[in-house]
Amino acid sequence: MKTLEQLRAELTKTIGAMDVYQKMLDEEGNPRDLTEAEEKEFDALLATSASLRKQIERQERAAAERVAAGGLVPADGDTGTVEPTVKKLPEGFKTFGEQLQAVANAGIERLGPEERDNRLVMIKDGTGMNEGTPTEGGFLVQTDHSTVLLQSMHEMGSVLSRVRNLTITTNANGIKLPALDEDSRVDGSRWGGINAAWINEAGTTGDSKPKFREIELRLNKLLGIGYMTEELLQDAAVLDSIMTQAFTEELTYKVEDAIVNGDGQGKPLGFMNSGAVISVTPESGQASTAINTINILNMFNRLPIRSRMKAVWLINQEVETQLWQLTLGSGTAVTLLYRPPGVAGPNQNNPFGTLLGRPVIPVEYCAALGTAGDIVLVDLEQYITADKGGMSSAYSMHVRFLYDEQAFRITHRVDGQPTWKKAITPANGTNTLSPFVVLGTR
Repeated sequence: MKTLEQLRAELTKTIGAMDVYQKMLDEEGNPRDLTEAEEKEFDALLATSASLRKQIERQERAAAERVAAGGLVPADGDTGTVEPTVKKLPEGFKTFGEQLQAVANAGIERLGPEERDNRLVMIKDGTGMNEGTPTEGGFLVQTDHSTVLLQSMHEMGSVLSRVRNLTITTNANGIKLPALDEDSRVDGSRWGGINAAWINEAGTTGDSKPKFREIELRLNKLLGIGYMTEELLQDAAVLDSIMTQAFTEELTYKVEDAIVNGDGQGKPLGFMNSGAVISVTPESGQASTAINTINILNMFNRLPIRSRMKAVWLINQEVETQLWQLTLGSGTAVTLLYRPPGVAGPNQNNPFGTLLGRPVIPVEYCAALGTAGDIVLVDLEQYITADKGGMSSAYSMHVRFLYDEQAFRITHRVDGQPTWKKAITPANGTNTLSPFVVLGTR
């Protein structure tokens, strides 16, 4: 029987071989899928790794029993030296703060795999991390804590809570999805090519079929950095409260900003930079910071009918004062287009006002007043995101050493893009329609 030392050496070699294939999938600028032969080899390595881990676990348990018995009974084929064992601890971390403390301890003391808290699961980054150097890679955030962080992001985010999200839980770094390839609603173009016709008895019509395209989402890495003083690091409850809120808010901001403004380079493609966005031309002679009734009506007119029940207005907060002035009609027949929150009426108890019946949500991601994107009308269900469903954490005492602060890093992998590649032409009319409509620069 092989010794623990031999098994660990084999496991290290096997993981190194697996990393070669993983780098092919993760390589920036030139990623590629594995060939059929490479996939078989990779699967074989996975099986070998699992087998080696089981053998190591069995021998470690046996070593622990020998220690409990006084360390006098060597294993068959062993040298007589009892291998060091990982300390046995309760299953799982009670809080995110407790896990961060364990990550910090592993980094401060530069603990090896056998010495660190056995509830920490080490993961490798794309640059070939040293197994004994936690600051060069990271530890997987415990599943339930990771889930809480992700749920909080999607619940508190005004944008994230409205998009469609997919969770990639396999070893894949992306996903390909079929999407309808439709750019017109005229006869013969709906569903990309489906056509129905009225015919006489025994008559027929031409062939037709739907047309689809492929949406590919490849996970991008988002890093969140947070600092904590040495004193606060000792308090797990405070650490949990502060860091959970801080990372949730920062990661939410970066993902939501990318959904709106991302250029698709190492980050999600935002709808503002997609081929599907429609920019409505302002009125001639309109003041540079003004928003008028005609602007709003023209924007609403470019929204597809099927999006009108789900669309929201995203605005820069400075736009709000312009909305109060929007009316239709004159004299005693004036109708207010904007219904503010907190005022007697339909939105008295709502956090958001409404404009033409759709919620108005101030966000930080909209452009400055007077520029394209300061007010947008969007159906965010026509935007799709994908994430890994988990996060990793790492720690460094060196980044803010002079300030006696410790640095924590959270890694989240996510991508996204609109499900529409372009605006569509209606069955009757000339103005194109899209679920992403913005008011142009005045």
